[in-house]
Amino acid sequence: MKKIILFFVILAVGVGIAGFWYYQQNFYSKESLKLEILSQENADLLEEIEYIVKYKNNGNIRVEEPELIFEYPEYSIVSDEKPLRQNFGVEDLGEAIYPGEERTFKFKARLLGKEGEAKIAKAWLNYRPKNLKAKYESATTFTTIINKVPLTFEFDIPSKIESEKEIKFRINYFSIAEYPLSDLRVKILYPDNFEFIQSEPKAMEKTEWDINVLNKAGGGRIEITGKLFGEIGEQKIFQAELGTWRKGEFILLKQAFQGVEIIKPSLFMSQQINGNPEYVANPGDQLHYEIFFKNVGEQALTNLFLVSKLEGRPFDFTSIKATNGSFEPGDNSIVFDWQKIPELQFLDAQKEGKIEFWIKLKDEWEIRNLEDKNPVLKNKIYLSQWQEFTTKVNTKLAIEQKAYFEEESAADTYTVMWQVKNYYNPVENVKVKAILPLNVNLTGKIFPEEQIEKFAFDSESREIVWEIGNMEMGQGILDTLISPNIAFQIELFPVDELQEGEPIEIIREARITGDDTWTEQIVFGISPSIDTGE
Repeated sequence: MKKIILFFVILAVGVGIAGFWYYQQNFYSKESLKLEILSQENADLLEEIEYIVKYKNNGNIRVEEPELIFEYPEYSIVSDEKPLRQNFGVEDLGEAIYPGEERTFKFKARLLGKEGEAKIAKAWLNYRPKNLKAKYESATTFTTIINKVPLTFEFDIPSKIESEKEIKFRINYFSIAEYPLSDLRVKILYPDNFEFIQSEPKAMEKTEWDINVLNKAGGGRIEITGKLFGEIGEQKIFQAELGTWRKGEFILLKQAFQGVEIIKPSLFMSQQINGNPEYVANPGDQLHYEIFFKNVGEQALTNLFLVSKLEGRPFDFTSIKATNGSFEPGDNSIVFDWQKIPELQFLDAQKEGKIEFWIKLKDEWEIRNLEDKNPVLKNKIYLSQWQEFTTKVNTKLAIEQKAYFEEESAADTYTVMWQVKNYYNPVENVKVKAILPLNVNLTGKIFPEEQIEKFAFDSESREIVWEIGNMEMGQGILDTLISPNIAFQIELFPVDELQEGEPIEIIREARITGDDTWTEQIVFGISPSIDTGE
């Protein structure tokens, strides 16, 4: 029995020694073959980038039957319409990769995707170490983040909308990408209770539009007409997507969101300015005040007098005109008595009368500090008792348009500069628009860079749109608040011989608009057109 046990022990040891020897002869670590991808970690949409695939045999055993596979990131644009997955066999790599041997392969592509999206390139190397039957595989990846999408894609829509009222709004798009985009599509998701009426261009199923090609410095817009229903104060969100089609799949490139609020319609008041009970004043306005008074009691009223006391820095008190009233400059009050106003002498039950006067607002007034924002006009009326009415005053938005000539070989070149100012109230959804004449084109040079994504151009209507966004009160006026500015280059091409020697228009008037957050009104300013004679 002891001999049998001893035999099995010796046999086990012999098998173990043989197995270890076999393992030593056949062992191979795939770490010996280094495979890596080198490229840039960040890239803009459609920017051409290069991937360098590199391998090196760091072991002391040659590897045979090599096969390299490289796969571009999903939806990449590759020159010559090469496949996104490329294979290289022994005819490209040779029969074997010898110890110490290294090689590199280069691949160029343009990436498609939205801002912040990770695009992953992959590589594999299959091979068989010498004297082994087993196949090995080394694999690696490289991730590039899409840093910026050089496309403008924005809503042009009022921030406040009355329920059931027909509205028109736009989706603007513009490209400064170096490479043309094709097979684009715009999709929109309307808020609940939106009624689509029509669009220009016509929509597919009311929600989608195709854009064939979008070249550098090219753009356009989609105009939609509809009605929005909702409760007063309710918030609604419009959402849109810009993308491209690749092999039947929609690749999202840019998104836009715009919130709107349902507001109540105008209400009747006992005071009207310029015929409007809810008038919102503008700097420089001529105001026609009408004060209505009605006897809601059961007895007639006699021998009344009415006092209108005005307060507000925008008032130009030297301009007051009150035919049937008397005005004391220091007191800023206008007094109307029964001797001149028949309805104040005798006002029967349920009857109504009125007084009126005119006053102008200053074109500008001093902004002392940030506390001067949101100006109001106060009219304190006394007729048996005091009652105060307030009128909000819009901000003043200003745009200054200048052009500087630069002579180049191909055409006369100008740099157009837009400088903007906002005076009295915070403003949202600020934008500047201007039309380029037919013989004027953009060159694509726009500065500063941070404003490029806010710049759009519609090639058909020739309209430029600069989406500024929000502006603080006093921006461009107070030294502590810098205002955004933009400059862009244009080319003027030869015109008809009949116009030679005559000033030629190079850009039409620039119009700035915005939503005044204080008055809830759209405000605007205009800078005149520019021609070659200036």
